[in-house]
Amino acid sequence: MGQHESYYRNNEAYAQFLAGWDPAFYGKYTDALRPDRQDGRSLDVGCGVGQVVAALTRDGVEAYGVDVSAPNVARAREFSERCQLYDGKRLPFPDGYFARVGALNVLEHVDEPEAFLAELVRVTEPGGKVVVSSPNFLRVIGLRDYHYRMRGLGNKWQNLQRLLAKRRQMQAAPAQVRFERVAPVVKTPFEPDDDAIIMTNALEMAFQLERLGCTVERALCTDRYVFPLLDWLLNLTPLRYGMLCAFVVARKQS
Repeated sequence: MGQHESYYRNNEAYAQFLAGWDPAFYGKYTDALRPDRQDGRSLDVGCGVGQVVAALTRDGVEAYGVDVSAPNVARAREFSERCQLYDGKRLPFPDGYFARVGALNVLEHVDEPEAFLAELVRVTEPGGKVVVSSPNFLRVIGLRDYHYRMRGLGNKWQNLQRLLAKRRQMQAAPAQVRFERVAPVVKTPFEPDDDAIIMTNALEMAFQLERLGCTVERALCTDRYVFPLLDWLLNLTPLRYGMLCAFVVARKQS
């Protein structure tokens, strides 16, 4: 377990925060984790207190969850015994075990994001799907931005330059592309969101999944269900990489 991830190991305040999540917050993610076939398994990595696993289980899906937080897992096991504690590094499952594997608002908190994505892909079966949803820390357009690296015209201009530079690097030196890090803002008493250490964004998330042998099916700036026409407009152009959130669905190649 990495140094930052260990911060959550016994964090009861974080478990209390997750227990108050509105189901609408994770509804789109939950639906994306539903397997195409009846015997397909699903895995929620960073399952929190187990709401996604519970929803899938109620619908007859063989759903599993893992988390680095002991208080989270204790609550999650009230919903399902298939939720377990893990070390934040290697997932305790064999290669290709799941039809769907996902992580909701987890990637921005891990010490080794590229290795984390590789683990998601490893336990996904050929033809299965990987679903990763995180904040977009490289926002260029937006209001009411909660993180200090998103706020203000100066940061937004710098984020635009970062996105353009990353696109050039993806073409010229793809092996050198890495997620940028950011200093966490840890508050007492505990408050969520500002404690991220990785500047996640849909552009790099999609790129890294493609490098790991996946075909990206969707790279969206909307991580929740919104009015269909609005959703279509928001994701119509490459501007989606500079707005709102990062919701990426990729299929592991056979």
